[in-house]
Amino acid sequence: MYKIQTLNKIAACGLDRLPRDNYETASEIVNPDAILVRSQDMHTLDLPASLMAIARAGAGTNNIPIAKCTEKGIVVFNTPGANANAVKELVIAAMLLSSRKIVQGLAWTQALKGKGDEVPELVEKGKAQFVGPEIQGKTLGVIGLGAVGVLTANAAVALGMTVIGYDPYVSIEAAWKLNTNVRKAASLDALVAESDYITIHVPLTPETKGLFNKERLARTKKGARIINLSRSGLVDNAAIKAELASGHLGGYITDLPEEELLGVEGIICIPHLGASTPEAEDNCAVMAADEIRDYLERGNIKNSVNFPAAEMAPTGKTRLTIANKNVPNMVGQITAVLAKHKLNIDDMLNRNKGEVAYNIIDISGAVPANLKDELKAIEGVLLVRIIDKCL
Repeated sequence: MYKIQTLNKIAACGLDRLPRDNYETASEIVNPDAILVRSQDMHTLDLPASLMAIARAGAGTNNIPIAKCTEKGIVVFNTPGANANAVKELVIAAMLLSSRKIVQGLAWTQALKGKGDEVPELVEKGKAQFVGPEIQGKTLGVIGLGAVGVLTANAAVALGMTVIGYDPYVSIEAAWKLNTNVRKAASLDALVAESDYITIHVPLTPETKGLFNKERLARTKKGARIINLSRSGLVDNAAIKAELASGHLGGYITDLPEEELLGVEGIICIPHLGASTPEAEDNCAVMAADEIRDYLERGNIKNSVNFPAAEMAPTGKTRLTIANKNVPNMVGQITAVLAKHKLNIDDMLNRNKGEVAYNIIDISGAVPANLKDELKAIEGVLLVRIIDKCL
């Protein structure tokens, strides 16, 4: 019986993926095997020795202590792409909101309350102040061609926009899904100089922090509208306000409101609605539950932010999963212990990611009671699991 703790409300369709005869799920559980989480901050929580995995029902993992988890051999999963369509739709909405002055027009219209029969005439006289351009025929620059970026680029092409993309790390899988009409930008600066709209879809890292600073904003096309539904910190707020005040930028739309952005002309703050659809929440819950189950039952890893991807079909034999520091001679030491106990290796997979390596080993033979302790005693080994009759 696996024990799963839920730190936030997880959609029922996700929890239903964990069979009740093998899984216990609750918000309060002692010594959980895994945790399902959405937004709760885990940095101050104690991580019990029993914990093997954490799955975030969402893409970002800033609320999880990744380095601490890695040291303890805890695999951290996320759900990339599960909320991609929801975010894509909000990007399209953001372009329309920034162009057609819909937000300002709605507020002005509401202010006509109490004018009685004058309202229709006042609307006709006042609507000219909210005139804005169409997006068809304009150029959209998409920075980051992951799940959201690809969907956004393809949707914009379908809406009649010229689309250019920039992602030096685009995956082969993403490239296959990208509409052939999306043009590759020669550089990030080339993209911003040509685009009428710019949408950002990259993670916040030391390299991307302040990606849109004073210098880059100055290189953008005059009148460009910037959309940031990804992370605070990617855009320099002070620089954005200065460029808007000077008239160089046409607008800034963010899903990440901060005090200094509120009430500023030209800035639209959306209350973090990117993934706030029932469909996205369901998709994230299902993907997170499936990741946890595949890992606990078979040792397979997919969509981990701190461990390498590793999937091997089960053979019905005893399966060992071993994580270790990515240093020389680890596999040799592990196989030496197995040879000592005359355990035959039927199948084996070894993968690495940064400083961590992960092994899946299916073995034949009688497993001695002290095997796990012997393997764990090897210097550099982070975790050892034994899965009987992995199916």
